[in-house]
Amino acid sequence: MENIILIKEEIDCDISTAFKMFTTNKLLESWLTEEADVDPKLGGKYELFWDPNNKNINSTIGCKITGIEKDKFISFDWKGPVDFQDFMNTADPLTHLIIFFSHKDNDLTKTIIHLFHTGWRND
Repeated sequence: MENIILIKEEIDCDISTAFKMFTTNKLLESWLTEEADVDPKLGGKYELFWDPNNKNINSTIGCKITGIEKDKFISFDWKGPVDFQDFMNTADPLTHLIIFFSHKDNDLTKTIIHLFHTGWRND
């Protein structure tokens, strides 16, 4: 059976804002990475750079969006940090992230983010 990492997190913003936090370059750069090159469409880039001076290492260079529906979900290929590059970043296929967005009960000011990290192999 495939291993899956599941993270569920509640944040204090509406779904549209939460979705943009994963799909808008400037917003990604405000909380996750030094530089982002994300083209939020099917097949678009999902490239994050933690060391913009060395984009081939410690980045998700080459990763693509595999599914997207505004304010509902986004999925994309994923590469790991430099510490894990030997076993994560050369695998074919790469690991994969799927992120779903939902309201907290009936509170439109709170969003639940469901993140699934799949594609982990035993070898």
